[in-house]
Amino acid sequence: MVHQLATKDNQHYDWLDVSDPDEKDLKDIAARYNLQEQSVQDATEADHLPKHERLKGYTFSILRIYSPDNDMESDTVQELTNKVSIFVSKDFIISVHRKEWSALGSISKHQVQPGDCETPLHVYIEIIRAALLTFDQPASKLNKALDYYEEHIFLKDKRKPILKGLYFLKRKVDVIRRILLLSFDIIDQVDPEENSTAYTRDVRDLYVKQQSIFDSLSENINHLLNFYFNAAAQKTNETIRILTIFSVFFLPLTFIVGIYGMNFKAMPELNWRYGYPGVYVLMAVVTISIYVWFKRKKWL
Repeated sequence: MVHQLATKDNQHYDWLDVSDPDEKDLKDIAARYNLQEQSVQDATEADHLPKHERLKGYTFSILRIYSPDNDMESDTVQELTNKVSIFVSKDFIISVHRKEWSALGSISKHQVQPGDCETPLHVYIEIIRAALLTFDQPASKLNKALDYYEEHIFLKDKRKPILKGLYFLKRKVDVIRRILLLSFDIIDQVDPEENSTAYTRDVRDLYVKQQSIFDSLSENINHLLNFYFNAAAQKTNETIRILTIFSVFFLPLTFIVGIYGMNFKAMPELNWRYGYPGVYVLMAVVTISIYVWFKRKKWL
């Protein structure tokens, strides 16, 4: 479906927004605005990563916006983001996307129609800004999720299975960081025009802010995962230590019991009147000796 969001008669440039495009619509638009076949083909590929190309007569960019179908366990670029392709020149801007994105209509209504966006570049910059702002909500949700896992690891029951949740948290952050990293060329090569310095500066500042937030999230998640594994290893070591202490106590007692359980007739202690209580006294002495030794070594 093709929507005309700006016209040369009113805004001095054309803005076509193509939602869920079919092949005929794209061919007509490509012929009308002299778009290259390769860039039109890239615009139709749903899984294309962010890119920026300068072509003859126009600039072609692909943005990824955060729009997950299932936010709980989504962990791939395709599941977490949707693609928006943009063709921009001095006379026109064309946005192509498969799923509806309300931000484009809002830009047209509040900035293009009143005349705030004087050129296609200004519209392009506003679209980039809106795309970056879609990552504000996941940043806030990921921060809250990170606080939740930190609380459970440090303050609550460490036995609760949280590794799966941490995995998806890490995957989401890594995917978004990758999207932002690949979007650097788009941000870096926004053409400055007269009276557009504020536009480009604000977008670059927003990009740096988003990148810093997700870099910090990634670092904190990695620290939390390391602590989780260290805590799990420490718990395992503590369990092994307790079992080892028990085995040290029972090993000599088992040895003594084994000797006197062999039932040889020639064993002198078998006919001794105090043999039975004597063995108990020997076991007690061995146990107390081991306990005192452990205490001195500060192993108990």
